[in-house]
Amino acid sequence: MDFQPVASTSTSIFHFPVSDPDSDPRAAPQVPLPSASFYSIEYPGYVKHASVPTAIQNLGGASSLEAAFRRGASKAETLVELKLKPDNPFAHPVPGEVVNNNCIILKVTKKKRRIHRLEEENENQSRNGELGEYRVEPVGVLGKTIRFRSMVDYQFQPQANDPVTELRRAMEKVDVEGICSYRASTEKEDYIVQGEATGLPAGQDFPMNVDPQLMPEEERISAAHNIISSPTLKSNLRLFPPPLFSRQTIAQGYNYKANPASMVSVTLDEENGEEKKRLINRMRWKGYGPAAIAYHDRTVPDQPPQNVVDARNQVDANIVKKIEFLFKDRPIWTRMSLFNQITPAMAREVHNSKIILPLVCYVFQDGPWRDTLVRFSYDPRRDPEARFYQRLYFRNANHPISRPSVMTRRQERAAGNTLDLTDSDERREVTIFGGFSLSFTLHVYRLSHMFDGQTLTKETAAFQLCDITNPMLKEMIESTEDLRETCDERDGWYSTHAYERIKLVLRLKFFSLLEGRVATDEECQEALTASESSTTKTTTPFGLVKQRVGKHNMAKGALRPEDAAAFRLRATLEREKKMARQ
Repeated sequence: MDFQPVASTSTSIFHFPVSDPDSDPRAAPQVPLPSASFYSIEYPGYVKHASVPTAIQNLGGASSLEAAFRRGASKAETLVELKLKPDNPFAHPVPGEVVNNNCIILKVTKKKRRIHRLEEENENQSRNGELGEYRVEPVGVLGKTIRFRSMVDYQFQPQANDPVTELRRAMEKVDVEGICSYRASTEKEDYIVQGEATGLPAGQDFPMNVDPQLMPEEERISAAHNIISSPTLKSNLRLFPPPLFSRQTIAQGYNYKANPASMVSVTLDEENGEEKKRLINRMRWKGYGPAAIAYHDRTVPDQPPQNVVDARNQVDANIVKKIEFLFKDRPIWTRMSLFNQITPAMAREVHNSKIILPLVCYVFQDGPWRDTLVRFSYDPRRDPEARFYQRLYFRNANHPISRPSVMTRRQERAAGNTLDLTDSDERREVTIFGGFSLSFTLHVYRLSHMFDGQTLTKETAAFQLCDITNPMLKEMIESTEDLRETCDERDGWYSTHAYERIKLVLRLKFFSLLEGRVATDEECQEALTASESSTTKTTTPFGLVKQRVGKHNMAKGALRPEDAAAFRLRATLEREKKMARQ
């Protein structure tokens, strides 16, 4: 087809003339495009007609392919993996991806003629491709294709008799006896063991321990004339493939350099006194963290974990004594309230060390003191005065998800939450560790952990009751008229009625500040009256919102485990009744 360039200001645009089929007899006739849509799979292998079900099964089955091709499929659903060895759980699959395209599927039909083989003319025509009639018919549009552009990774097959291999097989077959019989074997550190004899002269080995059949014939013949049984060394690292494989197919550029995080560690065998060297990762996670207990645990920790005690000499002793002094004055802190009592440099050191806090406190995983730092040997469940350290938290749906930069947060804290008390600094002297006298100058730098009902210091409400200074809330918190005799997992030492009143007022005052106004005590009193009047018309306790069925944390509104089980049972029975009616 002829085309002519058309002048343009920046580039050359080529115009393709369109022939009219009515006026030009050489033009192909116009054929309507069918509306049928197809999807294709570029399978990296030979697939016969009889092996199509096997190929589909290797791709995850028909349901997996249907989910991958579905419109609006999620990213996880479009990840297709080809398992060339579906029966081997340690084989690395080949990752594929779904790509969009606009192609037309054509059906080509060739009609052959019967000819005589001896006719030279017909033979020449067949050679020139002029023999036979071809018919092209569009059958549909191809919208999506699954392509496999990644290389098939090296496959590593662990030993079949290894305990980990047997465990994986038992888990695949749901063999309860096989799973229960698994025992973790002791690490012998025999990473290099004697292999089989090579059949070569002593001191001579195959290059890279390859199969002798892959060696040149001359070397194999010369080795056969001088057969001396010579054992070789082979690796015994027991490197098992992970349960999940990465989809990263591009090798990382390491420039043949050793891992900078690895170092040589020398250990002494107590049995024979032999020194053994091994590479360890010095950047590995040490597992430092405060001791954590659940609300229903009977005892509280009285000392830090042993691995934290062993690393005590790695931190500044003066900072540890400073934190211990703060916990003597107040047994329970939140991280924010604790960091606000020390200088920013010291707070940064405490945050980065990961060892200082575990040396002086433990944490609760649930309950009224969830995520608070508690002094060792102090049990708030046995002390009614610990009600002042209970923590209230309200989620703010309008809070931005993206975090500001570090410099922005520092500037905001320095500008808005700084209190200058240089004239009234409090100097205290305390005796620690058997007569050792240590004095501190206590500076109060920030007030982001406190709430006075007039100023907004942060966009999320997470306060301890002792840090609330609003007169109306403070009077409700310090009231002793409606307290419990024993501590409760949801409300602590307060009754449900009293605790919900405190939460209602705090929520109203805090979210009013987010809207740019200060809620008055009259508004709060009206809200309390309206809440109590509406509660009397129902059978639910005061101010209780709908509880969730989920992770057991009653302080966050979850049901008790037995109540959650009853809730699920009732929901199942109601669903079955509804299906029976239909």
